[in-house]
Amino acid sequence: MRNIRLLTVIAAAAMGLSACSGTGVKPADAWADAENEKTTETAADRTTVTVKTLNANKEEIDLEVPYDPERVAVMDMAALDILDQLGLESRVVGVSDTSLDYLKKYVDNEKVAALGTIKEDDMEAVMASEPDVIFIGGRLAKAYDALSEIQLPVVYLSTDTELGTVESVRKNAGIIASMFGLEDKVDGLMEGFDARLAALSESSKGKTAIIGMCTSGGFNVLGNDGRCSLIGREAGFENIGVDANIDTSTHGNEASFEFVVEKTPDYIFVLDRDAAIGTEGAKLAKDIMENELVMGTDAYKNGNIVYLAHPAVWYTAEGGIRALDLMIGDLESALLK
Repeated sequence: MRNIRLLTVIAAAAMGLSACSGTGVKPADAWADAENEKTTETAADRTTVTVKTLNANKEEIDLEVPYDPERVAVMDMAALDILDQLGLESRVVGVSDTSLDYLKKYVDNEKVAALGTIKEDDMEAVMASEPDVIFIGGRLAKAYDALSEIQLPVVYLSTDTELGTVESVRKNAGIIASMFGLEDKVDGLMEGFDARLAALSESSKGKTAIIGMCTSGGFNVLGNDGRCSLIGREAGFENIGVDANIDTSTHGNEASFEFVVEKTPDYIFVLDRDAAIGTEGAKLAKDIMENELVMGTDAYKNGNIVYLAHPAVWYTAEGGIRALDLMIGDLESALLK
C-alpha cells in the first residue's frame, strides 16, 4: 500500500508540473522568442549610440551620435570609402572633392553638396546640407572645434600606425557600422586582408627597404609612424630609411640620393605626391629617382624600385576598405610576380 500511495503522489506531481508548463511556465524556445522580441524592440527604440572617436587634440573620447542617421556629411575619403562599402550611398548628402575613381560618383552627383576639400572645409555648405553627423579626417583636425559649434556630432577617425593599417580599418569600419546597426557586415568586408599581408611578409622576409615620397622635385624618406607604414609594419620589410625616433608622419624627411646609395636597400618604394594631388608641371617620380646615383644601386639593377601604382589612394585615402585593397594590390603586383 505504501508503494501504491508513493506512485500516486509522484504521478500527481508530474501532472501538476505538466499543467504548469502549459499555463504559467515558458519553455526554453518561448523564452528565446521573448528575448528576441525584446532585442528587436530595443533596437527599434534606439535613438543614439556612443562611439569612440578623436577630438581636436587627437585624444580618444566617447561621442554620442544619432543611431541610423539619415543624412551624413563626409570630409574624409577613408570614412566615405567605408560608408560606400557598407552600402550607405543614399545617406551621403555632402562630400569633399576627390579624384579617386571609386568615389567620384559622389562628387559627380548633383544631389550631393560640395563641402570643399579634405584640407579646407566650406562651413556654409556643410551647414546648408543639414547633416545629422559629420565625418572628418586628420587634415581637418584643425577645424574640429569650429565644426562642433554647429551643434552636430563630429566623428574624427584616423589610422593608428601602432595598431596597424588593417586593424585600424577594421576598428573604424566597426565604429561606423555600429552607427547604422550594420556591425555584422564588417567581417565579410575585411575578409582576406590578413592572408594577403601574410603572403607579402613571407616574400619580404629578411629584405630591407627605403620608403619615400617624391615631392617638389625632391625625395623624402618615410618611417613607420605614418603614411605608407603598411610596408614596414605589416608587409614585412625592414625600413632602414630613418631613425625610429624621428617624426616622419606627415611628409617625411628630406634625404639626399647619396643617403639612399649609402643605405644599400634591397628595395626602394616611391610614393609620387605630385601625381597624387595633381600638381601641374611637376616632374614624374621616375624622372626624379632614376638618376646616376640611384641607378648604381642593387635595388635599381635588380628591378626593385617600386613606384606605388595608386599614389592618390596612398596619400589621400589610407584607412578605407577599398583603399586597403588597392594598396595591398600595389605591393602584390610588384612583389608576387
